[in-house]
Amino acid sequence: MNRTHFWRNLARVTFLCIIASFVLAPMLATVLGGFKTNAEIRTSALGLPAHWNWEFYGAIVTDPDFWRYLGNSMLISVSAVVLTLICGAAAAYVFAQINFFGAKWLFSYLLLGMMFPFATAILPLFIKVRDIGLLDTAWAVILPQVAFSLSLAILLFRTFFAQLPKELFEAAYIDGCGYVRFFWRFTLPLSAPILATVGVFVFVQSWNNFLLPLVVLNSREAFTWPLGMMQYRGEYVTQWNRTLAFVTLTIVPAIVFFLAAQKYIVAGLTGGAVKG
Repeated sequence: MNRTHFWRNLARVTFLCIIASFVLAPMLATVLGGFKTNAEIRTSALGLPAHWNWEFYGAIVTDPDFWRYLGNSMLISVSAVVLTLICGAAAAYVFAQINFFGAKWLFSYLLLGMMFPFATAILPLFIKVRDIGLLDTAWAVILPQVAFSLSLAILLFRTFFAQLPKELFEAAYIDGCGYVRFFWRFTLPLSAPILATVGVFVFVQSWNNFLLPLVVLNSREAFTWPLGMMQYRGEYVTQWNRTLAFVTLTIVPAIVFFLAAQKYIVAGLTGGAVKG
């Protein structure tokens, strides 16, 4: 029995290591590529560099454009997270706590946004952003990202809010606490896991978004980091070592944000799966 258990665990660990390698291998190649020459990248993408050249990382860190791109991305991503959390949590709270005519139909209508890829709406989205005069501004990226993130956010928030004890609201209501006050003083403080979960999803999605900024941003001063990365791509030659060093430095904030909130993610995703 113990031997069977051992081989079963070994097979499980081996399978998980193989799956993890598909994620870690590209990340390793990206980090090491920032230390190599273009010739080394082509011949040995996963191998160690013959000479650890810090020139490319140093040039990017000392480049003011890099910090401007990073600041633009941070502003857009944090704004998208804050607006999505506030709007999504408020809407989900209504669906979870208040019974009104057409609630199920309206909730189903909001979830339709999860069925359509972002790219399918890029042309009408560009026309609408242009018509309201938001082209080449941060709001041209923030507002569409919030709109497309709300469907998943509302679904996760509603599932979590529905599991909160009803007795808590009844006791607060007897003491004169209304729906709005209960939302801000009780619901949100008790919802740290799901807030972190949704926040991580929205932040990473916004941080890595390339298509929307490419369409609605024109001036280099407003570029986010995915667009700034394109400055190393020439008409005939691509500086892969500088590009990989740039990517490595710009994914660090997303990784740090994820690690800081990872203990809440599982709790937030499973919070509405089991009652009690």
